[in-house]
Amino acid sequence: DGTSCLSPYLRFGMLSARQAVVAAIEAADKASNHPAADSAAVWLNELIWREFYMAILYHFPRVRGYSFREKYDRLPWLNDEADFSAWCQGQTGYPIVDAAMRQLVESGWMHNRTRMIVASFLVKHLLIDWRWGERFFMMHLVDGDPAANNGGWQWTAGTGTDAAPYFRVFNPTRQGQKFDPEGEYVRRWVPELAQLPAKFSHTPWQMPTQLQQKVNCLIGRDYPQPIVDHKSARQRALEAYNQVK
Repeated sequence: DGTSCLSPYLRFGMLSARQAVVAAIEAADKASNHPAADSAAVWLNELIWREFYMAILYHFPRVRGYSFREKYDRLPWLNDEADFSAWCQGQTGYPIVDAAMRQLVESGWMHNRTRMIVASFLVKHLLIDWRWGERFFMMHLVDGDPAANNGGWQWTAGTGTDAAPYFRVFNPTRQGQKFDPEGEYVRRWVPELAQLPAKFSHTPWQMPTQLQQKVNCLIGRDYPQPIVDHKSARQRALEAYNQVK
C-alpha cells in the first residue's frame, strides 16, 4: 500500500521522530534509483508535517475545538445525522469512501490518501462539521494522534493553517478510478461489490439492471444509491464557503 505503517509506533513513542528522520535521510542517501529516493523523501515530508502540526497544537491549543482560521467557525454546517451515520458505516453509495470507512472501523487504519478522500466527502459533500469526523477518527485509528488528526482535518476542511483551498473538492469517483483502477481495494472491503466488473467498481449505479441481477447486487437494495450527487454537493459546498469567504 506504499506506506511505512510506522505511525502507531511514532504515536506511542516506540519510535522517536528523530530516529525516523535519520532513517528517512539514510534511506534516501542509499537509494539505488529515483523511485526509492523519492519514496524516502515523501516519508520525510510526512514526518515534517507531523512535527508541524504538533507545533501548531502546542502554540495554538484552541484548535482542539475551533478552526485555526476563525472565520470558518461561522460555516453553515448541515450536520445531518442520517448522512453522518451513512458515512460512519460505509454506506454512502460511493465505493472508495465506503471501502475506506469500513477498513477504518474494522482494522483501525487506512492509507493517507483515503483519509483525505473520506474527510473531504464528509466536510464538502455532506457539509458536516470537520470536528465530527475528527472525533470519529480518534475513536477508531490505531495511530490516532491529536495534533496530526486535527491538522489533517482542518487542512481538508480549509479551516487550518496552510490549508487546502476551500474550493478543492475531491471527486470520489475519480479518486477511486485513479488510485484503485481495477477495484481491488473496493472488492476487498465492500463485499457487496465483489462480483462487479472493474468498469463499474466505482460507478455501480451505472450498471444495467440485467448486470446488477447477474452479479447479485441490486443498487438501492444490496448497495445504496449515492446519498448525494457530486456536482450538486460541490456547488452547495462552494456556496456555503462563500458565505464566510
